[in-house]
Amino acid sequence: MKNIWNDKNWTPMLLKEIKKPFNSKNYIYELKFDGIRALIFANRKGIKIQSRNKLDITHLFPELQEIKKIVQKNTIFDGEIVSFENQKPSFNKIQERMHLKDKNKIKNYAQTNPVIFIVFDILYDNKEITSYSLSQRKKILDKYPDNEIFVKTKMYDNGINLFKNVQKLKLEGIVAKNKNSTYHINKRTDDFIKIKNTQRDTFLIGGYEYKKNNIISLSLGELKNKKLYFVGKISISPKNKLYEKILNQKITKNYFCEFKENINFINPTIKCEIKYLERTKNNHLRHPKFYN
Repeated sequence: MKNIWNDKNWTPMLLKEIKKPFNSKNYIYELKFDGIRALIFANRKGIKIQSRNKLDITHLFPELQEIKKIVQKNTIFDGEIVSFENQKPSFNKIQERMHLKDKNKIKNYAQTNPVIFIVFDILYDNKEITSYSLSQRKKILDKYPDNEIFVKTKMYDNGINLFKNVQKLKLEGIVAKNKNSTYHINKRTDDFIKIKNTQRDTFLIGGYEYKKNNIISLSLGELKNKKLYFVGKISISPKNKLYEKILNQKITKNYFCEFKENINFINPTIKCEIKYLERTKNNHLRHPKFYN
């Protein structure tokens, strides 16, 4: 078996997704933070930050080097790098950080708008502890104190009530975790389950374009003050009941007020119900899907 401290060619345990929250005495519940999933390999010499796709992103978050001060030995933390805006996690702000290349800009962001590492698991504590239960790993994690950039997640015992509060606050969702679960690297299991707080709205289809394998991409719009604003795209296959209806529409002028792409425009009369996580700064939908 590989030594997960020396051999970093592995990915964190992933979550299965369900639609509705639940309560179980075998599970604990945590907030799902909208950020960048990351593993932090830390010791007194420094830290290495690795994304869930095994990319080294250490240079993007120099402020997190402070984590080396709270460890005494080789340690691996699992968590989410989060940027806050108006006291809520902001995916837009963390995306800005991920795309920075200039060292001076990175340094400036680290000083003026530092991220927080929300830690929810520990996999190595001078030895590998992935075979320990989640409850045992949480007890070990409790030995590490919170500070301004290192914060442990809070655990709850009622998933349904927590999800209701998440909906009120318009947060991303919750995570349910089996208390007795070991940590499965390179795997997605139902020991860890995510329940996303999706938004839902009705939009107009203002055009389409052809993609590979008979897929078409629909351009969605929202009517405000008698103007049609582009909000995003969603792809459909011939199996979707809207497919033939869309292709049978007459090609018209562009009804969008701020959208100039070269697509097949149609009269925006066909409505569709879409679920999505949130809207970006430019009012585009994040992860749009048809609502079933």
